[in-house]
Amino acid sequence: MKKRLPMSLALAALLGMTGCSQSGDTAATDSTETTTLRFSHFWPATAATHTEIFEPWAKKIEEESGGRLKVEIYPSATLSKPDATYDAAAKGTVDIGSQLQGYTNGRFPLTQVAELPGLSNSATQMNCMLQTLYDDGVIAKEYEDTHLLFMMGTGPGGIHTIDKAIRAPEDLKGLRIRRPSAIAGEIIEAAGGTPVGLPATDIYTSLQRGVLDGLSLPWDATGSFRLIELTNTHTNIPFYSSAIMVTMNKNTYERLPDDLKKVIDDNSGMAMAAAAGKVFDAEDAKYMAEAKAKGDTMIDIPNPLSDPKWKAPLEAGTQKYLSDVKAQGLDADSVYKKAQEASAACKS
Repeated sequence: MKKRLPMSLALAALLGMTGCSQSGDTAATDSTETTTLRFSHFWPATAATHTEIFEPWAKKIEEESGGRLKVEIYPSATLSKPDATYDAAAKGTVDIGSQLQGYTNGRFPLTQVAELPGLSNSATQMNCMLQTLYDDGVIAKEYEDTHLLFMMGTGPGGIHTIDKAIRAPEDLKGLRIRRPSAIAGEIIEAAGGTPVGLPATDIYTSLQRGVLDGLSLPWDATGSFRLIELTNTHTNIPFYSSAIMVTMNKNTYERLPDDLKKVIDDNSGMAMAAAAGKVFDAEDAKYMAEAKAKGDTMIDIPNPLSDPKWKAPLEAGTQKYLSDVKAQGLDADSVYKKAQEASAACKS
């Protein structure tokens, strides 16, 4: 024992001088230590969501922490499945995750009230509305098992098909349309179409193989997943928007020292929601212009709730969703009213 003691002390001294790198499941209490946070999402590495939202955010976290926090981003669902990323963050399989709430139908029923028709006309408005509802405690309970960083949301979702013009609900009859969420599915079904649920990463091959006749997505996603290559007819009808969250494992956050928690906090909330909204809106405009430039057919229905052809199925889909949520014992009507108030306050 006496002979081993000097070697042990020397080893301890060496480790103390060099520091060590830790993953997010261990507390970083020494100012020389680096905590690595694994961030999982499903967008391609080329998507603006990755390059213009997540990468700059990660860089800012690293810079403001003096290098004590490092965010490793895993795009394209390489670390967790698109519909299991929230659970992965909750369980600590990943430290940070971003996922559409619509990928786990029934898990975030009150949040998805914000996706209903007529509430949002832009990603900026959607992001502000979602973050407001969270900050005001209206939907916060749905995220209690994680540490929510910020809310995001897409611009209005339209309908994109191959050689099939969708001008009225009856044009959807018999068509298999990929739906991004239960809400969009309710409306597609009410209009006579057949909603098909599958991750965005599977849409391209499903269109190629004829499994789908079309899809419903915002413009930014049609570009991110290269769907403009296959589709040539687009109905710009704002009948839903998709909610997205960016959240963190609760234990990972709680184990950070206070100064590093502040770095995370300073880069969370409404400021990040607003920044993300601008990126989504710019991407929507970019890819719509790209489709127009290649000669695609564009059909514009800017106010479907005032359109006699579309009003009935959109209202039917809305009421069915609210009724389903109320059947779970939740106050959907109150949340819908608060979402309408937030929508008006966030209108740009």
